[in-house]
Amino acid sequence: MTEERLFFRLVRVDHLPREGQAFTNDATPTEREGLASFYRLPDIAALTATLRLEPWGRGGARVTGAVHGELTQLCIVSVEPFPATVDEDVDVRFAPPKADDRKSSAEREALTLSLADEDDPDPVIDGKIDLGALTAEFFALGLDPYPRKPGAVLDEERTNSEPIDSPFAALTQRDKPGRE
Repeated sequence: MTEERLFFRLVRVDHLPREGQAFTNDATPTEREGLASFYRLPDIAALTATLRLEPWGRGGARVTGAVHGELTQLCIVSVEPFPATVDEDVDVRFAPPKADDRKSSAEREALTLSLADEDDPDPVIDGKIDLGALTAEFFALGLDPYPRKPGAVLDEERTNSEPIDSPFAALTQRDKPGRE
């Protein structure tokens, strides 16, 4: 199952008022449980997105706002659960696919891109965008890939305050005064 089906909130972009519209996405307990399983987290206690949608271009939308999540992660050092928070800003543009977006993969690979280039807008599909999938995506982007519980220390960090014997230890002795 994909994250898109675990938490979805479809919004029609052609019905957006000209001045825009505010949306708040709160994941239900079932949706949070599904996302926690998908992201291999012990728990997601809360997941909320506060978003503003505004018309953008022809048939598109711009979504700005923030995603907030309260969760439990497993420490990579102690493998103990600990509470964590995700706070991510959102600023994404959506546009209907253009005819030239359907180029062959060989034609797309020939394009030269620069880091200064803006990202292409995400697609509007059948006149709709999925704010649930967007919320889940930004939640995932905010997760620490190597979560470490505050105060967790590796055994090596505790016991090895002196240099470890290595093949290079002899080189450190070579340059000490008094050795010839």
